[in-house]
Amino acid sequence: MTTTIEANGVAHGVEHLGDEAAPLVLCVGAPTMVSWPDALCAALARGGRHVVRYDLRDAGASTTVDPEAPAYTLRDLAADAAALARELDDRPAHLAGLGVGGMVAQVAALDHPEAFAALTLVGTRPVAPGPVDDDLPDHDAAAMERLFSLPEPDWSDRDAVTEHAALGAAILGDDPAAARAVAGRVWDRTPGTSPALHAANQEGMVFARLDCAPRWRERLGEIAVPALVVHGRRDPFFPVGNGEALAREIPDARLLVLEEASTAVPDAAAGRVAAAMLDLADAVGVG
Repeated sequence: MTTTIEANGVAHGVEHLGDEAAPLVLCVGAPTMVSWPDALCAALARGGRHVVRYDLRDAGASTTVDPEAPAYTLRDLAADAAALARELDDRPAHLAGLGVGGMVAQVAALDHPEAFAALTLVGTRPVAPGPVDDDLPDHDAAAMERLFSLPEPDWSDRDAVTEHAALGAAILGDDPAAARAVAGRVWDRTPGTSPALHAANQEGMVFARLDCAPRWRERLGEIAVPALVVHGRRDPFFPVGNGEALAREIPDARLLVLEEASTAVPDAAAGRVAAAMLDLADAVGVG
């Protein structure tokens, strides 16, 4: 079921899967909810969870003002996650963040620890968009050269945008057909016809313009809830060393490396990731 819920003064587009009386797994979009794989969300719902995936501000069905000049910060997005978790369930939630959504999730777990009972971070890193710390692997240079050499699509043309997504996925080592399908769904959910809105929804460009200060990496040792870090071995965008650093720096975090995966969680790995997330929650009595 897809609906809109207001939390922290913002209308959030959300989708519910599973029994709404079951323990909550809140999935932070990157930036839209459909970045979370259907197969993974369905597996979590079958495992006895109320799965809610949602759109960040300026994306999908959430409040959209101006993705090119956001008037909010990463901390505001983290506060959105905490407020939405409280709105959906009186119990602390299992918070899951993917890609740039994983940055939101890290800050949310640090700034609003009372709202969350477990944390899953998928394909992300412990620093904000932009220059990376010297001890962390940066984007793979060869892959980025190829990726950013692709001509910009006509953002007003659905077919051009979905083809652009497929070409990018091929460069990153993801499934082009799956990327094309997701891009089509993102297109169909984008509010309005502005090319800038379509570009922002497809690529999460708001994060390049977002105030992400202050740093949070040095605070990761404060995270006191059980944590799972999931990362693709072949990820050229956030190479696996970023996930390894998260797992080292978050106390007692578990690391699950998907040997055949790149930036996306493939359907073939959805059951394994869901099982690890369910085991994490069950270990602390979340469900």
